[in-house]
Amino acid sequence: MAKRNEPYRFIEVESYRERGSGLHGDVHIRPVAGGHYPTSIRVECPREMRDTGRFPLGTRFRIKVKLTDRAGSGDFLYSHHSWAYTVLS
Repeated sequence: MAKRNEPYRFIEVESYRERGSGLHGDVHIRPVAGGHYPTSIRVECPREMRDTGRFPLGTRFRIKVKLTDRAGSGDFLYSHHSWAYTVLS
């Protein structure tokens, strides 16, 4: 169920490795520490951001996200796969 009153925000995120999480692959994206969202919240974003052949682990990006939820899954940040992102480092 979408959170209709949540605004879209531009935030900084980074790639990291997490093995055995039960999600798709070992490389994931999370908000950077000290930002608007905790680093523990999941981020759904374009798959190519997780491509370690193109972007090494720890690469930071600026993306547009919205806090949302899915029945039985809890809150997560959503960034549509077709939205542009900026590589920061």
